[in-house]
Amino acid sequence: MTVLAILALALALLPAALALANLLALRKSRPGLPAPDGLVSILIPARNEAGNIGPTLAAALASTGIPIEVIVADDHSTDGTAAIVAQAAAGDPRLRLIPVPPLPPGWTGKNHACHVLAEEATGRHLLFIDADVRLAPDGAASLVAAAEAAGAALVSGVPRQVTGSVGERLTVPMINFLLLGYLPIPLMRRLRDPALGAACGQLVLVQADAYRRVGGHAAIRGSLHDGVRLPRVFRRAGLTTDLVAASDLATCRMYADFAQAWAGFSKNAHEGLATPRALPVWTLLLGGGHVLPLLLVLAALLGAGSLPLAGAALAVSLVTRAAITLFTREDPWTIPLHPLTVALALALQWNALLRPARAGVATWKGRSYQAG
Repeated sequence: MTVLAILALALALLPAALALANLLALRKSRPGLPAPDGLVSILIPARNEAGNIGPTLAAALASTGIPIEVIVADDHSTDGTAAIVAQAAAGDPRLRLIPVPPLPPGWTGKNHACHVLAEEATGRHLLFIDADVRLAPDGAASLVAAAEAAGAALVSGVPRQVTGSVGERLTVPMINFLLLGYLPIPLMRRLRDPALGAACGQLVLVQADAYRRVGGHAAIRGSLHDGVRLPRVFRRAGLTTDLVAASDLATCRMYADFAQAWAGFSKNAHEGLATPRALPVWTLLLGGGHVLPLLLVLAALLGAGSLPLAGAALAVSLVTRAAITLFTREDPWTIPLHPLTVALALALQWNALLRPARAGVATWKGRSYQAG
């Protein structure tokens, strides 16, 4: 038990050190505002988003500090999405609605819609946002400022994640925890290694010329995980990508309950952690550093093992999670749930990896894709 407690403490200290370095780096590089020079195309792929698209459009059109155009691609919606956008476009010439052609073989829906949007865009920068993302008034301008300050062809950040149900609070916080606890952002900024590339697909700003030069979404046409794949395309071309603190720049409520969250995170698991080579390593890192400490504390309270060591490991894990949660302005009531959140994330990834081949077909927005 003592050996396990030492291991748990070491595995908890790793993300604690990385999180400290990352939060300091992000705090020092908070986006400012540029001079209002150069059009930004805000591009929104939308498929059956009638419940989201109205507030998203209102927020995008309220952007300040830089000239914008807003283009929505209606991807064969069967609800009122197109009608809502058309009505809004009738009152604002900066907004356009375009239809998405039938999905070609080998493409995933979002990548195809983003590709179609980019072909219609006229801006110097292209800002891709999901249909459930609400930009802050200075969100677009701040992202352009960050890109120019860093000399980056792609800049992304995680919007402040809004969670309403217990199921969301048990799953969604892993996005920021994995990025800020395990990606060395200062090293990412110094090196252009594609493996260090990362983005959040909810909010991605790119230089239009660079995007078209590297192939854009066409280069990742079959991917379900644009947040991982797109920045690596840029980095392989020798371009710089960056991450910024985006909790003040946009908000997003991804899912409505646990079932939606499980399905949503499962669809791209094979392009993230759920690979035969990666998942055992992540199980050691995440399980050992954030689930094992709680189990060891419970065991020590029952008379088995060292309570000081186990308690220290659990405290480091929870303090790390608390620092990330407060920095990203997520729900602080999720902090005590952290060991369960990590355990559920690992269960989801193992389920995605081990489920039968037929079950490996991911269904999303009414379309089916072969996972992995």
